Amino acid sequence: MGLKTGEWRRCRAFPAPPHHGGWQQAPASGERRLLRSLTDGSHPSTAQAAGSEFVHPPGNSLQPTASSLHGGRLLRHARCLCSNADGHYSELLWRNFRQRFGTMQYDYSKNRDEHPEPIKADVNGLIPEWLQGMLIRNGPGLFSLGETRYNHWFDGMALLHSFTIKKGEVTYRSKYLQGDTYNSNMQANRIVVSEMGTMAYPDPCKNIFSKVITFLSHTIPDFTDNCANNIIKYGNDYHATSETNYIRKIDPMTLETQEKVDYLKYLPVNIVASHTHYDKEGNSYSMGTCIAEKGKTKYTLFKVPGGSGSDGSPPLKSAEVVCTVPCRSLLTPSYYHSFGMTDNYFVFIEQPLKLDVLKMATAYLRGVSWASCMKFHPEDSTLIHLIDRKTKKEVGIKFYTGAMAVYHQVNAFEDDGHVVFDVICYDDNSLYEMFYLDKLKEQMGADTMYCKPKCKRFVLPLSDMGETGEDLVKLKYTTASAVKEKEGKVLCQGEVLCDGVELPRINYNFNGKKYRYSYMCCVDISPVATKIVKFDAETKQKIEWTGGDCFASEPVFIPRPDAVDEDDGVVLTCIINAKPVQGGFLLVLDGKSFKEVSRACIDVDFHMDMHGYFIPDSS
Repeated sequence: MGLKTGEWRRCRAFPAPPHHGGWQQAPASGERRLLRSLTDGSHPSTAQAAGSEFVHPPGNSLQPTASSLHGGRLLRHARCLCSNADGHYSELLWRNFRQRFGTMQYDYSKNRDEHPEPIKADVNGLIPEWLQGMLIRNGPGLFSLGETRYNHWFDGMALLHSFTIKKGEVTYRSKYLQGDTYNSNMQANRIVVSEMGTMAYPDPCKNIFSKVITFLSHTIPDFTDNCANNIIKYGNDYHATSETNYIRKIDPMTLETQEKVDYLKYLPVNIVASHTHYDKEGNSYSMGTCIAEKGKTKYTLFKVPGGSGSDGSPPLKSAEVVCTVPCRSLLTPSYYHSFGMTDNYFVFIEQPLKLDVLKMATAYLRGVSWASCMKFHPEDSTLIHLIDRKTKKEVGIKFYTGAMAVYHQVNAFEDDGHVVFDVICYDDNSLYEMFYLDKLKEQMGADTMYCKPKCKRFVLPLSDMGETGEDLVKLKYTTASAVKEKEGKVLCQGEVLCDGVELPRINYNFNGKKYRYSYMCCVDISPVATKIVKFDAETKQKIEWTGGDCFASEPVFIPRPDAVDEDDGVVLTCIINAKPVQGGFLLVLDGKSFKEVSRACIDVDFHMDMHGYFIPDSS
């Protein structure tokens, strides 16, 4: 939003702070003039009154807008100008700037409608003829039922939506995942099944017997089947997934909810990471945690053969355990969202973001959520487990680094006796904390500083031959180190490739191989992505796409058939329009130039989603 009529900001003009080195990534001359005028009162739509009071004359339409100020260069450079006379950054001036000029806002707590019948999109530009298939995405879309509401954005009811691309046309549909959790909540018109950040309690109108049953069911909890995180493929089946022991099979064509699948019927895993890897043979690899089985807690990596389930049986019936990694703590296993895979190795990060099993078991009694039982321990180290895919055992070297929280791995590959892996990491657990719905509302109205994510590169030498204190990394293109210590330990320090990015995707044909390009959401100012980037790990250069008043979702790279170059293809991303009267669109970008090829506009209020899966047209 722009300034209201008759209103302007109170602010004095000060020089940019010295630590910014003048204009880094200097804005265009027009942007400089606008920013300077906003701080010194010389903007044509202002008139200086007594002191530092600026008055906006009625009827003047020259107002800064959300699209010109939020999420991009102007907002960053405006921050440079909000400094005091000594050149030090002033939080007060910055907050005034944000509050006066406004920013785009996305209502995370708004319930979204489903659109189960296909809607034809209005396509602007030409979609490449070779691009045929379906992009299915998953994320929370319903946050309140009756008088109850969820506490955390991740808890919302799963809303699937899909974009079917065929012969240059696009059709859209969306549908809620109608699992047991959804049906129970809808029938009661209240939240009756607990989620990670929201504990459900009995209706106060229920009798004492019902309350006792509810109490007992939470003492030994049965997790939700509200699978609102990702779409994965096992065998020939597609599933909506979260990180409990339940997944839900779906029909990708209609988005209809099908069978409920319990991992525990086939594998010793209580919770399973929502990101899966696939090899060229169509085999799927996933990782889960087995808690306190026969007195041991361990991480279990398992394989689901490609083509399994073709006889109608659940693909997990054919699952086989590849290997297990013992947990360093029986009752506080590490939380993890993903893992890495190369041609010959698996990379698993056992981070000090831990789940306290005893606290989770008593959470209902204590009146707290399960999420409150997850804690980051900055005093602990992060263990890096390197597992040989042939021997199905860990290598003999013990790798570790400082405390960090990792949700997404970009890629991993082998190079000249080293395993290189890139991850998005945080210095704390602020990512999860930021997405409590009350905090999201606060962050939209103010500049809430948060732990900015970093894309880091780590290198694991496959040989520890060397002197104590020696850096075992021999690769010339990285500053990452791996220093040999006593007792067979190696201390790894990562190289920061870039920062302010999340939700990374690559050309999956290069998964597990040396690669150059990744496609990510830009979250350098806030956790809400207003643009996406193509990052070159070789040159460390970024190319950005931003569309003004809109929010971007995870970009998905689709390679052109028979392509040779890594970036020969297109990038698909679902764009949410910040203007309530305008619908969203599916954006198609050229993988090389990162320029817009086309967009498929749909008159629908999209929900913010998490992850997705592209199913190519087999015909």
